[in-house]
Amino acid sequence: MSTPILLAITGAPWEADVVRRTERAAGIRVVRRCVDIADVMAAAASGQARAVVIADALPRLSSDAVAALHARGIVVLAMVDPTENGAPFGAEDRLSRMGIERILPADVSPGDLARAVTEAVESGPPMATSSHFGGGFVPLTPETAANPRPTYPQGSGRLIAVWGPTGAPGRTTVAVNLAWELAAKGTPTMLADADVYGGTVAQMLGMLDETSGLAAAARSASNGSLDMIMLAKHARQMEPRLLVLTGLSRADRWTELRPAAVESIWQTARTLAPFTVADVGFCIETDEEISFDSLAPRRNGATVSTLEEADEVIVVGTADPVGLTRLIRAVHEIRAVVPSVNLRVVVNRVRSSALGGSPAEAANEALAQYAGVEVAAHLPFDQNAVDAAMSHGRSLGEAARSSKLRKSIQQLAAAVAHDLAPVPV
Repeated sequence: MSTPILLAITGAPWEADVVRRTERAAGIRVVRRCVDIADVMAAAASGQARAVVIADALPRLSSDAVAALHARGIVVLAMVDPTENGAPFGAEDRLSRMGIERILPADVSPGDLARAVTEAVESGPPMATSSHFGGGFVPLTPETAANPRPTYPQGSGRLIAVWGPTGAPGRTTVAVNLAWELAAKGTPTMLADADVYGGTVAQMLGMLDETSGLAAAARSASNGSLDMIMLAKHARQMEPRLLVLTGLSRADRWTELRPAAVESIWQTARTLAPFTVADVGFCIETDEEISFDSLAPRRNGATVSTLEEADEVIVVGTADPVGLTRLIRAVHEIRAVVPSVNLRVVVNRVRSSALGGSPAEAANEALAQYAGVEVAAHLPFDQNAVDAAMSHGRSLGEAARSSKLRKSIQQLAAAVAHDLAPVPV
């Protein structure tokens, strides 16, 4: 009996050759040819097939779509250009990160194609197993299964908010790489994009942000269905110990992040991960003109709620005269809005061209004199490292491992982990 499959390779330069070889393959039968992932999902919903063979460049293909197909019991195989060599950042690497385990060259023989489909169907789609930590769940890979991890008391997770004044001081760069370094140290971590003005965590990590994990979690919180399992489902796994809760795809969707729902998300996150790193927007004005109306939506409510809930706020500013002035004002502002805040000040883009021969000392003196704070970390200006990471949609630890900026953030992560990490049990 032949195995029914869907074929979705429209637009690939080798489409015609693959169609001919598939038709000659014994043991498989093409029940429908699909033009894009939406067509694939519609056909999958009808129960017509047990496997789908897709092209590596199929429009709108995402890890969410792959996971949805797996959830329906449909295995996913991908075809790539025959010259693909499996190099980092290549097609095979990207498809593997989406959860596609079987990747074939487009010039595969009919017999090998039929054998691969049959074996995949017999094995079934990969199971999304889970493992406890901090009372919560994360997807478990063979690698992490072989390396036992410590467990933590339920609800003991720490919330770290990364905030800073206007002017793009590098909040998201710090948040993304801090979370990645914490996860790299072996501590399960969740990174959340809570910037209501223009979150870019998904873009920095090379992820499609059509569906906001944070907005979905907020909806679940609003209807009372949010728990640690549901929160883990709304997040995406980037590394074995790193989950990402993507932000709003458009700034005008800020009304979806009500303060009460956001608070519920952070409370649940404490049961899901030992560390949650939240990237938040710059503005914390409290809208005094409508403060009498407790039900009125507040643009900055999500940010203020996050800062109030955070165990620590990492305040990021830039090492230049304008940036330091904004940073000093920001320290006073956040203390006025959240008097109990625990601050860790980070000065970013440290360079002698902006503050003279001793830029770190100049920043230390200004912040000590005018804001009464000590600088916890000085991050050097390294545009090449940042550009390399952003162009590949990766962290500094992956794209610029030896850069001075990466090493400085690594040291910051070590300090944060030492000061805030819950004690394993």
